[in-house]
Amino acid sequence: MKAGRPLNDEDRGRLEAAIGYRFASGERLDRAITHASARPGKGSNYERLEFLGDRVLGLCIAELLFRTFREATEGELSVRLNQLVSAETCAQVSDALGLHQFIRTGSDVKKLTGKPMMNVRADVVESLIAAIYLDGGLEAARGFVLKHWQDRAVRAEGGRRDAKTELQEWAHARFQTTPVYRVDERSGPDHDPRFTVTVEIPGVAPETGVERSKRAAEQVAATRILEREGIWKRSGV
Repeated sequence: MKAGRPLNDEDRGRLEAAIGYRFASGERLDRAITHASARPGKGSNYERLEFLGDRVLGLCIAELLFRTFREATEGELSVRLNQLVSAETCAQVSDALGLHQFIRTGSDVKKLTGKPMMNVRADVVESLIAAIYLDGGLEAARGFVLKHWQDRAVRAEGGRRDAKTELQEWAHARFQTTPVYRVDERSGPDHDPRFTVTVEIPGVAPETGVERSKRAAEQVAATRILEREGIWKRSGV
């Protein structure tokens, strides 16, 4: 990451080559990679672009999933969408493009590590999508998104991760709520315990899991709802 000065011609050429798009407006590209810590002030950094880019990315991904997974339920599509537009995925795209070499930040942001830094890398990807959209229209933005997200979208494992995570994202998208897990019973000896856990979501029939640990029982209960609601295919089907 660099200081908050505009890109020189060499850096702009390298960045455009990495992105796969040549900007008519160099100012838009500069703004898309400039954090507020480097250039505070309305319209001088990527904050507004990030807002727009998030919506453009969501539209392009929703369209991609709708066309790719023709038999998927709304629940599965929502889970896949949430995964593909997440900060983690956007940061992965940023890293694949090497955007960290070009992001302009202030000295305080340069010290950040972990999730805050991941969020900066993710924000820049969204701001670039907005800059491409404003510079070249929806088709140009869609082309960028398809190039960098299509393979991620069609991977077989894309709709199936950790069951509790999947269920939480689905419940948030569908009901704007969080699943609640309740331990109903602990039985068996200490060396071979059995936990019975029920997961509840308002408006959805509960499910119960029984396993040797509380977390494993929670995973079983979450999986049963995901499979029952058609978000996941049943094991062996």
